[in-house]
Amino acid sequence: MSQPPPSCFTPDGTGTRLAIHVVPRASKSEICGYQGDALKVRLQAPPVDGKANKALCAFIAEKLGLPPRDVTLVTGSTGRHKTLRIPSLPPEEVVTRLFA
Repeated sequence: MSQPPPSCFTPDGTGTRLAIHVVPRASKSEICGYQGDALKVRLQAPPVDGKANKALCAFIAEKLGLPPRDVTLVTGSTGRHKTLRIPSLPPEEVVTRLFA
C-alpha cells in the first residue's frame, strides 16, 4: 500500500485522530487503501441504527490490538467520512499496527 496522506493520521495530544472513508455493506470488512486524505475501509455492516459506526470502531480496535472502548467516533456519525480518536497510540504506532 502506498504512503498514507499526511492528514490521514494526525497527532491528538497523546493519541491519534484517524480520517476514514467508509463503504458499508461490503462483502467483507477490510482496509483497502486511501481515498483523498482518508483511509478507505469497507465494512460488512449496514449503515442503519449506528451499526456501521460500532462495527468500524470494533474493526479498527481489533486491527490495533486494543479494546473497542479505546476507539471512539469523533465526527461523521451519519456520513461516510468519519474521524476516529485513538487516545493511547501516536500516529506512527497506529500506521505500524494497521498495516502489520
